[in-house]
Amino acid sequence: MASDAAAMVASVARSHVGRVRAVNEDRVFDCPERCLWAVADGMGGHHGGDVAAQMVIEAFRQPCEDRPGAAPAMLEAIGAANRTIVRRNRAEGTDAGSTVVAAHLAGRIATIAWVGDSRAYLIRGRTVSLLTHDHSLVQDLIDAGLLTPAAAMHHPQANVVTRALGIADSVDIAVRRVSVLDGDRLLLCSDGLSRSLDDGNLSCGQPLPAFADTLIAGALERDGRDNISLVTIEIAASPAALRAARPPLGQQRAWWP
Repeated sequence: MASDAAAMVASVARSHVGRVRAVNEDRVFDCPERCLWAVADGMGGHHGGDVAAQMVIEAFRQPCEDRPGAAPAMLEAIGAANRTIVRRNRAEGTDAGSTVVAAHLAGRIATIAWVGDSRAYLIRGRTVSLLTHDHSLVQDLIDAGLLTPAAAMHHPQANVVTRALGIADSVDIAVRRVSVLDGDRLLLCSDGLSRSLDDGNLSCGQPLPAFADTLIAGALERDGRDNISLVTIEIAASPAALRAARPPLGQQRAWWP
């Protein structure tokens, strides 16, 4: 049975290969009946970044399918994904990895967990708040006062992350908990979206599926050099929004093209 919290949310997942790359190394996970969502951005190209990202999503399947989602299970899934990718890299001599950003909702508390530069945003009316802090080289330079956010967008090492799944036996998972209100939206996304995000398009006026489509279209128009993926979650969605965004029970699944 779906939890009470699941009855108060709708969610939509989207992923696009972009305009340049031949392979989509992003994966998204959308499990509203267990209030559990994730976006994974694989790294490694021919070494299997897409495989690493899929391993992250597979790790999320168990807490979604076996029992009601919970924040500890979300963190366990991220740790399990890290260990699985490390084992594969050692067995096959590869160096694939993945970032991840995930969310779990319990009542009016959203727990956000992340590793790398995939992001989470809270959208409240026309106010947009970044909930995560990138684990990246350019973010470290910004924090040290050596680089401005505007210059970071064009830095030659803008895609270098300082923390990822699959690199070491253990991984430091960042966690943040936030209170959410009726009408709020959470946005989880890969950097292919966040690098070209226009805050002016992040109001909650559009229905959830159209909102997700608008974000993908905008990212493709402004950049499109990377894979673009998102999950967007609406709190206390109307019955009409729930019907539009959620497939029949039993058909919900991890999604990718």
